[in-house]
Amino acid sequence: MNDLFSLERGDAPLMISIPHLGTHIPESLRGLYTDVALTVADTDWHLDRLLYAFARSLGARVSRYVIDLNRPPNDESLYPRQTTTSLCPTETFRGAPLYRDGCAPDADERTRRVATYWQPYHDTLRDELKRLRAQHRNVLLWEAHSIASVLPRLFDGKLPDLNIGTQDGRTAAPSVQDVVQHAAAAGPFTWIANGRFKGGFITRHFGTPHTACMRYNWRCVNPAT
Repeated sequence: MNDLFSLERGDAPLMISIPHLGTHIPESLRGLYTDVALTVADTDWHLDRLLYAFARSLGARVSRYVIDLNRPPNDESLYPRQTTTSLCPTETFRGAPLYRDGCAPDADERTRRVATYWQPYHDTLRDELKRLRAQHRNVLLWEAHSIASVLPRLFDGKLPDLNIGTQDGRTAAPSVQDVVQHAAAAGPFTWIANGRFKGGFITRHFGTPHTACMRYNWRCVNPAT
């Protein structure tokens, strides 16, 4: 474990990435944020302790309010024409400002955060996948998230309990997607595949079935408050 992320290494052909697990805002930045921001309310809560305690994983420690590790470094929108969050977000999911007046990060600060926080996480993820693929013919990268079930600013209505994303089938082999969807259908929870959430940058960048690295975005919902 270090100040940026925790890494538990295993030898199974499974890598779990939890990029929005972190709650830490560095002391040098805390004075820039609003009181609302310091509650880090949009964290993907509890995933390491409740859902994935059985597995080896890579989990962020720095809050997504500092930098979103699941966005491209050039901040290109993953969902054009839809409301979404950015690389260095300036608003909460509900639209409340994260920064005090005049304190939002400029281009130089965003570049610094990419180098300081974003790049080490992605370098580690790449290296771990390379290590596992040297041991196994196929490796599954499982991207774990949780989110409130009702967020009118981001989507209409209420999300299903389980939200599976493979960028419309481009980041996982059909046979693997069939197994995951069959398991979801056999359980007690509502679910959807490639609905509002199809997978973020990590899904789209690392999910390459033709090179035997299949990538799933699996988003569980928290009860709306």
